[in-house]
Amino acid sequence: MFNNVDLYFENSVVERTTAKLLRQRRFIRDHSNPMELSSVLFKENFPLSKDAFMYVLDSIKEKCPTNLSSSISPMLKLCCFLRFLAHGSYQQTVGNDFELGIAQPTVSLIFKEMLPILESTLCSVRIKTDITEEQKRTARRNFFTRSGIPNVVGCVDGTHVAIIAPCENKHLYVNRKGFYSINAMIACDEDMVIRRVDARYGGSSHDSFVWNNRALKTYLEQTYQKGDHNSVYLGDYGYPLHEYLWTPFRNALPGTVESNFNKKHAKARNVVERTIGVLKCRFRCILGERKLRYPPSKATVIVNVCCALHNICKQYNVNDPEEETFVDVVVPLEPVEGNFSGTAADHRRRQIANALS
Repeated sequence: MFNNVDLYFENSVVERTTAKLLRQRRFIRDHSNPMELSSVLFKENFPLSKDAFMYVLDSIKEKCPTNLSSSISPMLKLCCFLRFLAHGSYQQTVGNDFELGIAQPTVSLIFKEMLPILESTLCSVRIKTDITEEQKRTARRNFFTRSGIPNVVGCVDGTHVAIIAPCENKHLYVNRKGFYSINAMIACDEDMVIRRVDARYGGSSHDSFVWNNRALKTYLEQTYQKGDHNSVYLGDYGYPLHEYLWTPFRNALPGTVESNFNKKHAKARNVVERTIGVLKCRFRCILGERKLRYPPSKATVIVNVCCALHNICKQYNVNDPEEETFVDVVVPLEPVEGNFSGTAADHRRRQIANALS
């Protein structure tokens, strides 16, 4: 039998739970339009500005399914989805946020619905490798001003996104640091706009393997064969040297022309490292503080969507998060094997190194 203390405790719990539900329902009723929040509070809760948010909402709202409760508008669904991307919290935490007040099962349904919609609607439109001649000229000019290296239109690098152990082929996702991840390769221009992303491969994959199996290599190869010899990407030691992909000299001695080229190369390539830093700080679900608790295929889509939303933020001039808060999941790579000495790409690289000295 219950004594008076037990009854008091039970009633107190019921009262607190009821009060919480009433507060959540009252907020949804009175704040069904998150645009009523101040610009500062809006950006604190969601990683986009109001203008960028409305662009995304207008792009997807006609595609939002109606199988959820009609009280949950496309706007609140998008807010819920962005809240997860921005903070990387568990679904229950996202749902219990005062700004949303949505139960965890509903958050799960929203995420399942919104993820493929955002990928199919935004990724192919917002992430484009092909750029205009005017954009190429602007990129070459800016990279040359920054580093002195000519003909550079973009940079490429890889970053690891931590995930939980997958159910199948676990060995493909264990990286050299011993944790499970996917190796996401990011290519960007001088304005930190992402031009290509490939997050299909497990953490055990070397950057050179991902490069050799990605569309960016094919695109640059075809562009070069068509006669465009003045559009080059920069990559680090983990990539193979090509006429259209320049990497640093290996084992360069201090004070040599090769060492000087490597310093200029690193200065230019820093933009892709900063891009990855901003991307992960803006969408902390991929930062590594909390592993993505999804299978690799879904983690790939999450990375793709984050990159598309990042580009939207750049277009709408959304302030970048503080870069000093970024701690990347660094997995040191062995330099790619191969002897490039004497090749056409090496000859061109040496010409530039001599010109820079």
